[in-house]
Amino acid sequence: MDTIEINGESYVKASSVPQPASGERAVVVIDRGWIYAGDVEERAGRVILTRAVWVFKWERVGFDQVIANPTQDAVKIRPMSQPINIPAGAELYRVPVPDGWGL
Repeated sequence: MDTIEINGESYVKASSVPQPASGERAVVVIDRGWIYAGDVEERAGRVILTRAVWVFKWERVGFDQVIANPTQDAVKIRPMSQPINIPAGAELYRVPVPDGWGL
C-alpha cells in the first residue's frame, strides 16, 4: 500500500518522501572520474568526506537518477572504511544530498 485516505485526505509513508539536503552531505565529483559521497568538511586545503561511499558505477540511468535514487539496482555503491581526503583543487563539483544518501 502506497497511500491511505482518511476523510478525503491522502497520506503516504514518510520514508517515501524525499528529504531535503542537510547541507553537510554531498556527492563529490573529482577529477579523473572518481565519485564519492559523504559528510563534507573543508580543512587546510582539503575536502574530507566521512561516512563515505564510493559511487562505483551505474547503468541504464543518468547521473540525475543516481542522485534521485541511489538504492536502485542500476546503481552500485560501495561503503568506504576510512574517510576520503581530497585535495580541494581536485574537486570538480558537488551535489548536496539528504543526510543518509548512499548509506
